[in-house]
Order: sequence, then structure tokens, then C-alpha cells
Amino acid sequence: MQIEPTRPTVKNPPEQFAGDVWLDAMAVPHTDDQRMTVALVRFAPGARTAWHSHARGQYLRVTSGVARFGDRAGNIHEVHPGQTIYTPPGEEHFHAAGGDGFMEHIAMIEAGDDPATTTTWLEHVSDADLEGRA
Repeated sequence: MQIEPTRPTVKNPPEQFAGDVWLDAMAVPHTDDQRMTVALVRFAPGARTAWHSHARGQYLRVTSGVARFGDRAGNIHEVHPGQTIYTPPGEEHFHAAGGDGFMEHIAMIEAGDDPATTTTWLEHVSDADLEGRA
């Protein structure tokens, strides 16, 4: 048993995020046979991910603020603190801070068989996508 070291907060890259988004790693694999990564992710008002998908899917637990999650069909899901949303493997989606406030969620993903395929990043989300008008 061990207490995990505190890792520094990192700002997510503009190639994959619009607006200010910060990540605190909470749990990362220690051995080659472990796949789970857990992170606390904080979005400034109006910030969002680019379109992306995950090889093994993703769970997102909203801890504060209002989150907006969208898919390619134009569905927008508003998720509130205490709610968890699941995105199945391969589903292209985005995460965003809804409304005028900050949003925070805990992201849980498993690495793909090839770790380079864990997350596939695509183009940025448009304002129309964010509103479900794509």
C-alpha cells in the first residue's frame, strides 16, 4: 500500500481543447498490465474538448457545474453534479462547460491495446455542434 505522489496540474493543449481546461491526474497505471487512468478535469466557462473517441470507452462523473456532452448525431446531454455519463468505445463525442460557469468532472478511461490508440483526437467542436445544431 502506498500514498500516491501529488502530480502537478497541467493545462490541456489547444490542439485538443478550446478555452482553458486543466487536468489533475488522480490514478495512473503502475505496471504494464494495468490500464485505468483517472483524472480530475476542470473547464473554464465556454471551454470544450475537440471531437474525440476512446478505444475502450469512458466514464465521466460531474462533480461541479453543468456539463454538456454531445455526439455526432447532434444529441446534447446536460449532466449535473453527482451524475455519471458513459461513452461507449469508438463513439465520437465532446465535453464542455455549460452555461456561464466552471465545470469539473472525473474522467475514467482504460488504455487501448496499443496505448497510442486510447484516445483518437479529431477536429475542434463548432459553436453549432455545441448547441446541437450541426
